[in-house]
Amino acid sequence: MSALPQTVYERPARAPRRALRFLTAGSVDDGKSTLIGRLLYDSRAILADQLDHLHARAAGAPRAAGAPAFDLSLLTDGLEAEREQGITIDVAYRYFATPARKFIIADAPGHEQYTRNMVTAAAGSDAVVVLVDITKLDLARQPLRLLPQTRRHTVLAQLLRVPSIVFAVNKIDAVADPAAAFAAVSRALERFATEAGIGVAGIVPVSALRGDNVTQPLDASWYRGPSLLQLLEDLPAAQEPTAEALSLPVQYVARDASIAPGVGEQPRVFWGRIAQGRVQVGDELEVFPSGERARVQALRRAGSGVAACVAGQSAGVVLDRQLDVSRGDWLASPGALRPRQRFAATLAWLDTEAATPGRKYWVRHGSRWVQARLVQITHRLDIHTLAPEDAHTLAVNEIGEVVFELQHPLPLAPYADDRIGGALIVVDPASHRTSGALLVRAEREAA
Repeated sequence: MSALPQTVYERPARAPRRALRFLTAGSVDDGKSTLIGRLLYDSRAILADQLDHLHARAAGAPRAAGAPAFDLSLLTDGLEAEREQGITIDVAYRYFATPARKFIIADAPGHEQYTRNMVTAAAGSDAVVVLVDITKLDLARQPLRLLPQTRRHTVLAQLLRVPSIVFAVNKIDAVADPAAAFAAVSRALERFATEAGIGVAGIVPVSALRGDNVTQPLDASWYRGPSLLQLLEDLPAAQEPTAEALSLPVQYVARDASIAPGVGEQPRVFWGRIAQGRVQVGDELEVFPSGERARVQALRRAGSGVAACVAGQSAGVVLDRQLDVSRGDWLASPGALRPRQRFAATLAWLDTEAATPGRKYWVRHGSRWVQARLVQITHRLDIHTLAPEDAHTLAVNEIGEVVFELQHPLPLAPYADDRIGGALIVVDPASHRTSGALLVRAEREAA
Protein backbone atom coordinates (compact mmCIF):
# COMPACT_ATOMS: atom_id res chain seq x y z
CA MET A 1 0.00 0.00 0.00
CA SER A 2 1.35 3.42 -0.90
CA ALA A 3 1.15 6.21 1.68
CA LEU A 4 2.32 9.02 -0.58
CA PRO A 5 2.71 9.57 -4.33
CA GLN A 6 5.85 7.85 -5.57
CA THR A 7 7.75 10.97 -6.55
CA VAL A 8 11.09 12.03 -5.16
CA TYR A 9 10.82 15.07 -2.91
CA GLU A 10 12.22 18.19 -4.55
CA ARG A 11 13.04 21.08 -2.27
CA PRO A 12 11.54 24.43 -3.27
CA ALA A 13 13.79 27.34 -4.11
CA ARG A 14 13.96 29.64 -1.10
CA ALA A 15 15.52 32.83 0.17
CA PRO A 16 17.45 32.80 3.49
CA ARG A 17 15.04 31.91 6.30
CA ARG A 18 14.61 33.35 9.79
CA ALA A 19 15.31 31.03 12.71
CA LEU A 20 12.41 28.63 13.23
CA ARG A 21 10.89 28.24 16.70
CA PHE A 22 9.10 24.91 16.99
CA LEU A 23 7.91 22.60 19.73
CA THR A 24 7.31 18.90 19.98
CA ALA A 25 3.96 17.78 21.40
CA GLY A 26 1.85 14.65 21.69
CA SER A 27 0.98 11.97 24.19
CA VAL A 28 3.13 10.48 26.94
CA ASP A 29 6.12 8.41 25.75
CA ASP A 30 5.54 9.17 22.08
CA GLY A 31 9.28 9.92 21.81
CA LYS A 32 9.37 13.73 21.88
CA SER A 33 12.56 14.06 23.91
CA THR A 34 14.21 11.27 21.93
CA LEU A 35 13.36 13.03 18.65
CA ILE A 36 14.94 16.29 19.82
CA GLY A 37 17.97 14.37 21.08
CA ARG A 38 18.27 12.77 17.63
CA LEU A 39 18.11 16.18 15.91
CA LEU A 40 20.81 17.53 18.23
CA TYR A 41 22.97 14.41 17.89
CA ASP A 42 22.81 14.22 14.09
CA SER A 43 23.38 17.96 13.65
CA ARG A 44 26.45 17.78 15.94
CA ALA A 45 24.97 20.29 18.38
CA ILE A 46 26.15 18.39 21.48
CA LEU A 47 29.29 19.48 23.33
CA ALA A 48 32.04 16.92 23.83
CA ASP A 49 31.75 16.98 27.63
CA GLN A 50 28.00 16.32 27.36
CA LEU A 51 28.67 13.31 25.15
CA ASP A 52 31.30 11.98 27.55
CA HIS A 53 28.90 12.32 30.47
CA LEU A 54 26.08 10.55 28.61
CA HIS A 55 28.36 7.73 27.45
CA ALA A 56 29.55 7.24 31.03
CA ARG A 57 25.97 7.04 32.34
CA ALA A 58 24.94 4.55 29.66
CA ALA A 59 27.96 2.24 29.98
CA GLY A 60 26.83 -1.40 29.87
CA ALA A 61 23.17 -0.58 29.16
CA PRO A 62 21.44 -2.44 26.30
CA ARG A 63 20.56 -0.45 23.19
CA ALA A 64 18.56 -0.94 20.03
CA ALA A 65 20.18 -1.44 16.64
CA GLY A 66 21.09 1.88 15.06
CA ALA A 67 20.65 3.81 18.32
CA PRO A 68 23.44 5.82 19.98
CA ALA A 69 25.17 4.29 22.99
CA PHE A 70 23.14 6.49 25.38
CA ASP A 71 19.56 7.62 26.00
CA LEU A 72 18.86 10.50 23.59
CA SER A 73 16.06 11.87 25.78
CA LEU A 74 18.61 12.80 28.47
CA LEU A 75 19.72 15.67 26.25
CA THR A 76 16.49 17.53 27.05
CA ASP A 77 15.18 16.03 30.31
CA GLY A 78 17.27 18.22 32.59
CA LEU A 79 15.36 18.14 35.89
CA GLU A 80 16.33 15.44 38.37
CA ALA A 81 12.68 14.36 38.70
CA GLU A 82 12.49 13.98 34.92
CA ARG A 83 15.53 11.73 34.83
CA GLU A 84 14.32 9.65 37.78
CA GLN A 85 10.79 9.13 36.44
CA GLY A 86 11.64 8.99 32.73
CA ILE A 87 9.09 11.69 31.88
CA THR A 88 9.19 15.30 30.71
CA ILE A 89 7.77 17.78 33.26
CA ASP A 90 8.96 21.23 32.27
CA VAL A 91 9.53 22.78 28.84
CA ALA A 92 13.16 22.40 27.76
CA TYR A 93 14.61 24.70 25.09
CA ARG A 94 17.50 23.67 22.87
CA TYR A 95 19.25 25.27 19.90
CA PHE A 96 20.87 23.86 16.79
CA ALA A 97 21.64 24.90 13.24
CA THR A 98 22.08 23.38 9.80
CA PRO A 99 23.69 25.04 6.78
CA ALA A 100 20.17 26.07 5.72
CA ARG A 101 18.70 27.41 8.97
CA LYS A 102 18.86 27.99 12.72
CA PHE A 103 16.35 26.34 15.06
CA ILE A 104 14.98 26.90 18.57
CA ILE A 105 13.25 23.76 19.89
CA ALA A 106 10.86 23.43 22.82
CA ASP A 107 10.26 19.96 24.28
CA ALA A 108 6.74 20.08 25.80
CA PRO A 109 5.44 17.52 28.34
CA GLY A 110 2.94 14.91 27.20
CA HIS A 111 1.16 14.35 30.53
CA GLU A 112 -2.27 15.98 30.84
CA GLN A 113 -1.34 17.63 34.15
CA TYR A 114 1.43 19.59 32.39
CA THR A 115 -0.71 20.84 29.50
CA ARG A 116 -0.15 24.43 30.71
CA ASN A 117 3.57 24.03 29.90
CA MET A 118 2.69 22.99 26.36
CA VAL A 119 0.42 26.05 25.98
CA THR A 120 3.25 28.30 27.15
CA ALA A 121 5.65 26.84 24.57
CA ALA A 122 3.10 26.94 21.74
CA ALA A 123 2.17 30.59 22.23
CA GLY A 124 5.37 31.88 20.62
CA SER A 125 6.14 29.05 18.20
CA ASP A 126 6.31 29.08 14.40
CA ALA A 127 5.53 25.36 14.13
CA VAL A 128 4.56 22.32 16.17
CA VAL A 129 5.66 18.74 15.54
CA VAL A 130 2.96 16.48 16.98
CA LEU A 131 4.36 13.00 17.52
CA VAL A 132 2.10 10.01 16.99
CA ASP A 133 3.36 6.72 18.47
CA ILE A 134 2.24 4.16 15.91
CA THR A 135 2.74 1.30 18.40
CA LYS A 136 -0.02 2.69 20.68
CA LEU A 137 -2.70 2.67 17.99
CA ASP A 138 -5.02 -0.22 17.14
CA LEU A 139 -4.16 -0.47 13.45
CA ALA A 140 -6.82 -3.14 12.87
CA ARG A 141 -9.61 -0.85 14.04
CA GLN A 142 -11.58 1.02 11.39
CA PRO A 143 -11.79 3.91 11.58
CA LEU A 144 -8.46 4.18 13.38
CA ARG A 145 -8.74 6.17 16.64
CA LEU A 146 -6.07 8.71 17.64
CA LEU A 147 -4.98 9.22 21.25
CA PRO A 148 -6.85 12.00 23.14
CA GLN A 149 -3.67 13.92 23.97
CA THR A 150 -2.64 13.91 20.30
CA ARG A 151 -5.98 15.49 19.42
CA ARG A 152 -5.87 17.92 22.38
CA HIS A 153 -2.38 19.22 21.62
CA THR A 154 -3.21 19.64 17.94
CA VAL A 155 -6.41 21.58 18.69
CA LEU A 156 -4.56 23.76 21.22
CA ALA A 157 -1.87 24.50 18.65
CA GLN A 158 -4.55 25.54 16.17
CA LEU A 159 -6.32 27.74 18.75
CA LEU A 160 -2.99 29.38 19.60
CA ARG A 161 -2.48 30.10 15.89
CA VAL A 162 0.76 28.16 15.53
CA PRO A 163 1.31 28.71 11.79
CA SER A 164 2.50 25.21 10.79
CA ILE A 165 1.37 21.86 12.20
CA VAL A 166 3.42 18.76 11.31
CA PHE A 167 2.58 15.18 12.29
CA ALA A 168 5.56 12.87 12.84
CA VAL A 169 4.46 9.22 12.92
CA ASN A 170 7.09 7.75 15.23
CA LYS A 171 8.45 4.22 15.81
CA ILE A 172 7.74 3.26 12.20
CA ASP A 173 10.49 0.65 12.55
CA ALA A 174 8.49 -1.22 15.20
CA VAL A 175 5.57 -2.35 13.00
CA ALA A 176 5.51 -5.35 10.68
CA ASP A 177 4.13 -3.55 7.61
CA PRO A 178 5.27 0.08 7.86
CA ALA A 179 3.82 1.09 4.48
CA ALA A 180 0.27 -0.04 5.34
CA ALA A 181 0.54 1.24 8.92
CA PHE A 182 1.73 4.69 7.87
CA ALA A 183 -1.00 4.93 5.23
CA ALA A 184 -3.69 4.07 7.82
CA VAL A 185 -2.40 6.59 10.36
CA SER A 186 -2.07 9.26 7.65
CA ARG A 187 -5.71 8.76 6.69
CA ALA A 188 -6.79 9.08 10.34
CA LEU A 189 -4.75 12.27 10.79
CA GLU A 190 -6.09 13.79 7.58
CA ARG A 191 -9.67 12.94 8.59
CA PHE A 192 -9.17 14.51 12.04
CA ALA A 193 -7.57 17.62 10.54
CA THR A 194 -10.45 18.05 8.09
CA GLU A 195 -13.06 17.69 10.85
CA ALA A 196 -11.22 20.24 13.04
CA GLY A 197 -10.52 22.65 10.19
CA ILE A 198 -6.77 22.35 10.72
CA GLY A 199 -4.25 22.94 7.96
CA VAL A 200 -1.44 20.37 8.02
CA ALA A 201 2.04 21.25 6.77
CA GLY A 202 3.10 17.62 6.47
CA ILE A 203 2.83 14.03 7.72
CA VAL A 204 6.16 12.18 7.89
CA PRO A 205 7.18 8.71 9.12
CA VAL A 206 10.15 8.65 11.52
CA SER A 207 12.03 6.49 13.96
CA ALA A 208 13.50 8.88 16.50
CA LEU A 209 15.51 6.12 18.17
CA ARG A 210 17.16 4.77 15.00
CA GLY A 211 17.18 8.10 13.16
CA ASP A 212 15.07 6.96 10.21
CA ASN A 213 13.77 9.95 8.19
CA VAL A 214 14.71 12.45 10.91
CA THR A 215 17.67 14.21 9.31
CA GLN A 216 18.25 11.86 6.36
CA PRO A 217 15.54 10.74 3.88
CA LEU A 218 13.96 7.35 4.49
CA ASP A 219 15.39 4.55 2.37
CA ALA A 220 12.08 2.86 1.53
CA SER A 221 10.19 2.26 -1.70
CA TRP A 222 6.84 3.28 -0.14
CA TYR A 223 7.91 6.81 0.91
CA ARG A 224 9.51 9.46 -1.28
CA GLY A 225 8.64 12.55 0.76
CA PRO A 226 10.95 14.83 2.76
CA SER A 227 12.73 13.95 5.97
CA LEU A 228 11.48 15.79 9.04
CA LEU A 229 14.48 18.13 9.01
CA GLN A 230 14.00 18.94 5.31
CA LEU A 231 10.39 19.84 6.02
CA LEU A 232 11.34 22.04 8.99
CA GLU A 233 14.00 23.84 6.96
CA ASP A 234 11.35 24.88 4.45
CA LEU A 235 8.60 26.00 6.84
CA PRO A 236 7.83 29.73 7.06
CA ALA A 237 8.58 31.61 10.27
CA ALA A 238 5.72 33.63 11.75
CA GLN A 239 5.80 37.27 10.75
CA GLU A 240 4.18 39.90 12.94
CA PRO A 241 1.87 42.16 10.90
CA THR A 242 3.72 45.34 9.95
CA ALA A 243 1.06 46.89 7.71
CA GLU A 244 -1.48 47.28 10.54
CA ALA A 245 -1.87 50.24 12.90
CA LEU A 246 0.80 50.41 15.62
CA SER A 247 0.23 48.79 19.01
CA LEU A 248 2.99 48.56 21.60
CA PRO A 249 2.46 47.33 25.20
CA VAL A 250 4.73 49.25 27.58
CA GLN A 251 6.85 46.84 29.63
CA TYR A 252 9.45 49.12 31.18
CA VAL A 253 10.01 52.85 31.76
CA ALA A 254 13.54 54.25 32.10
CA ARG A 255 15.53 57.44 31.67
CA ASP A 256 18.18 57.56 28.95
CA ALA A 257 21.24 59.73 29.57
CA SER A 258 22.50 59.16 26.02
CA ILE A 259 19.63 61.19 24.54
CA ALA A 260 20.15 64.27 26.72
CA PRO A 261 23.57 64.01 28.38
CA GLY A 262 24.54 66.48 31.07
CA VAL A 263 22.90 67.73 34.23
CA GLY A 264 19.51 68.50 32.68
CA GLU A 265 16.45 66.30 33.03
CA GLN A 266 16.80 63.11 30.97
CA PRO A 267 13.76 62.08 28.91
CA ARG A 268 11.79 58.97 29.79
CA VAL A 269 11.98 56.04 27.39
CA PHE A 270 8.99 53.69 27.11
CA TRP A 271 10.20 50.21 26.25
CA GLY A 272 8.20 47.34 24.81
CA ARG A 273 8.01 44.79 22.00
CA ILE A 274 5.91 46.05 19.11
CA ALA A 275 2.85 43.80 18.74
CA GLN A 276 1.94 44.98 15.25
CA GLY A 277 2.51 47.85 12.84
CA ARG A 278 5.52 50.16 12.65
CA VAL A 279 6.59 53.42 14.26
CA GLN A 280 8.97 56.15 13.13
CA VAL A 281 10.22 59.45 14.48
CA GLY A 282 7.56 62.13 14.05
CA ASP A 283 4.54 59.76 14.27
CA GLU A 284 1.62 60.80 16.44
CA LEU A 285 0.74 58.25 19.13
CA GLU A 286 -2.14 57.78 21.55
CA VAL A 287 -1.68 56.46 25.10
CA PHE A 288 -4.04 53.88 26.57
CA PRO A 289 -5.85 54.32 28.94
CA SER A 290 -5.41 58.10 29.29
CA GLY A 291 -6.20 58.92 25.65
CA GLU A 292 -3.46 61.60 25.63
CA ARG A 293 -1.55 62.14 22.40
CA ALA A 294 2.06 63.06 21.62
CA ARG A 295 4.60 62.69 18.84
CA VAL A 296 7.62 60.43 18.73
CA GLN A 297 10.72 62.52 19.40
CA ALA A 298 13.24 59.67 19.29
CA LEU A 299 13.44 55.89 19.00
CA ARG A 300 15.91 53.52 20.61
CA ARG A 301 16.72 49.95 19.65
CA ALA A 302 19.47 47.74 21.09
CA GLY A 303 21.12 50.76 22.71
CA SER A 304 21.21 52.94 19.58
CA GLY A 305 19.03 55.62 18.06
CA VAL A 306 17.00 54.53 15.00
CA ALA A 307 14.56 56.22 12.64
CA ALA A 308 11.91 53.46 12.64
CA CYS A 309 10.97 50.13 14.24
CA VAL A 310 8.58 47.39 13.10
CA ALA A 311 6.46 44.62 14.65
CA GLY A 312 8.48 41.96 16.43
CA GLN A 313 11.24 44.37 17.46
CA SER A 314 11.79 45.73 20.96
CA ALA A 315 11.75 49.50 20.85
CA GLY A 316 12.24 52.44 23.21
CA VAL A 317 9.94 55.39 22.48
CA VAL A 318 10.67 58.96 23.59
CA LEU A 319 7.69 61.35 23.33
CA ASP A 320 7.93 65.08 22.61
CA ARG A 321 6.08 66.01 25.80
CA GLN A 322 5.72 64.70 29.33
CA LEU A 323 2.81 62.28 29.74
CA ASP A 324 1.84 59.89 32.52
CA VAL A 325 2.79 56.54 30.96
CA SER A 326 3.49 53.46 33.08
CA ARG A 327 4.13 49.74 32.74
CA GLY A 328 0.92 48.14 31.49
CA ASP A 329 -0.12 51.10 29.33
CA TRP A 330 -0.20 50.88 25.53
CA LEU A 331 1.14 53.18 22.81
CA ALA A 332 -0.78 53.03 19.56
CA SER A 333 -1.74 54.83 16.38
CA PRO A 334 -4.56 57.30 17.17
CA GLY A 335 -7.93 55.54 17.22
CA ALA A 336 -6.43 52.07 16.75
CA LEU A 337 -7.23 50.67 20.19
CA ARG A 338 -10.84 49.81 21.06
CA PRO A 339 -11.30 49.26 24.80
CA ARG A 340 -13.63 46.41 25.78
CA GLN A 341 -14.99 45.51 29.19
CA ARG A 342 -17.08 42.47 28.28
CA PHE A 343 -15.83 39.97 25.71
CA ALA A 344 -16.24 36.44 24.37
CA ALA A 345 -13.21 34.16 24.26
CA THR A 346 -11.95 30.62 23.91
CA LEU A 347 -10.71 29.42 27.29
CA ALA A 348 -8.18 26.61 27.70
CA TRP A 349 -8.54 25.68 31.37
CA LEU A 350 -5.34 24.49 33.07
CA ASP A 351 -6.23 24.42 36.78
CA THR A 352 -7.31 21.41 38.85
CA GLU A 353 -10.03 23.58 40.39
CA ALA A 354 -12.79 23.90 37.81
CA ALA A 355 -13.74 27.18 36.13
CA THR A 356 -17.16 28.25 37.42
CA PRO A 357 -19.37 31.13 36.25
CA GLY A 358 -19.57 33.93 38.81
CA ARG A 359 -16.02 33.44 40.10
CA LYS A 360 -13.56 36.31 40.07
CA TYR A 361 -10.02 36.00 38.75
CA TRP A 362 -7.05 38.15 37.86
CA VAL A 363 -6.29 38.41 34.15
CA ARG A 364 -3.09 39.70 32.57
CA HIS A 365 -3.11 41.44 29.21
CA GLY A 366 0.30 42.61 28.00
CA SER A 367 1.82 43.89 31.26
CA ARG A 368 -1.43 45.04 32.88
CA TRP A 369 -3.32 43.14 35.61
CA VAL A 370 -7.10 43.57 35.92
CA GLN A 371 -9.73 41.84 38.04
CA ALA A 372 -12.29 39.93 36.00
CA ARG A 373 -15.38 37.75 36.42
CA LEU A 374 -16.29 34.65 34.46
CA VAL A 375 -19.84 35.51 33.38
CA GLN A 376 -20.84 32.52 31.29
CA ILE A 377 -19.64 29.22 29.84
CA THR A 378 -21.31 29.06 26.43
CA HIS A 379 -20.21 25.50 25.63
CA ARG A 380 -17.38 23.01 26.00
CA LEU A 381 -15.48 21.33 23.16
CA ASP A 382 -15.65 17.53 23.10
CA ILE A 383 -12.04 16.64 22.29
CA HIS A 384 -13.09 13.30 20.76
CA THR A 385 -15.87 14.47 18.44
CA LEU A 386 -14.83 18.17 18.21
CA ALA A 387 -18.51 19.03 18.74
CA PRO A 388 -19.72 21.70 21.21
CA GLU A 389 -21.62 20.43 24.25
CA ASP A 390 -23.47 22.14 27.09
CA ALA A 391 -21.35 22.80 30.16
CA HIS A 392 -21.67 24.64 33.46
CA THR A 393 -18.01 24.24 34.45
CA LEU A 394 -14.67 23.59 32.76
CA ALA A 395 -12.39 20.96 34.31
CA VAL A 396 -8.62 20.79 33.94
CA ASN A 397 -7.44 20.57 30.29
CA GLU A 398 -10.92 21.26 28.92
CA ILE A 399 -11.54 23.90 26.25
CA GLY A 400 -14.67 26.01 26.06
CA GLU A 401 -16.27 29.20 24.80
CA VAL A 402 -16.86 31.73 27.59
CA VAL A 403 -17.79 35.33 28.34
CA PHE A 404 -15.66 37.43 30.72
CA GLU A 405 -16.31 40.85 32.24
CA LEU A 406 -13.44 43.14 33.33
CA GLN A 407 -13.31 45.58 36.21
CA HIS A 408 -11.58 48.08 33.89
CA PRO A 409 -11.62 48.13 30.06
CA LEU A 410 -8.65 46.73 28.13
CA PRO A 411 -7.63 47.33 24.48
CA LEU A 412 -8.55 43.84 23.30
CA ALA A 413 -8.37 42.59 19.72
CA PRO A 414 -9.60 39.29 18.24
CA TYR A 415 -6.85 36.71 18.67
CA ALA A 416 -7.28 35.69 15.03
CA ASP A 417 -6.02 39.16 14.07
CA ASP A 418 -3.52 39.89 16.83
CA ARG A 419 -1.70 37.22 18.87
CA ILE A 420 -0.55 39.82 21.44
CA GLY A 421 -3.60 42.03 21.82
CA GLY A 422 -5.96 39.05 21.78
CA ALA A 423 -4.33 36.86 24.46
CA LEU A 424 -4.77 36.93 28.25
CA ILE A 425 -3.78 34.62 31.07
CA VAL A 426 -6.13 33.85 33.96
CA VAL A 427 -4.73 33.64 37.50
CA ASP A 428 -6.49 32.35 40.61
CA PRO A 429 -6.51 35.20 43.19
CA ALA A 430 -6.19 32.83 46.17
CA SER A 431 -3.61 30.29 45.01
CA HIS A 432 -1.87 32.54 42.44
CA ARG A 433 -1.81 29.59 40.03
CA THR A 434 -1.99 30.21 36.31
CA SER A 435 -5.48 28.84 35.74
CA GLY A 436 -6.19 29.36 32.05
CA ALA A 437 -5.39 30.93 28.71
CA LEU A 438 -7.94 33.26 27.08
CA LEU A 439 -8.08 33.87 23.34
CA VAL A 440 -10.38 36.77 22.49
CA ARG A 441 -13.06 36.23 19.86
CA ALA A 442 -14.75 38.78 17.63
CA GLU A 443 -16.52 41.63 19.45
CA ARG A 444 -19.99 40.80 18.18
CA GLU A 445 -19.84 37.41 19.88
CA ALA A 446 -19.69 38.93 23.39
CA ALA A 447 -23.28 40.20 23.40
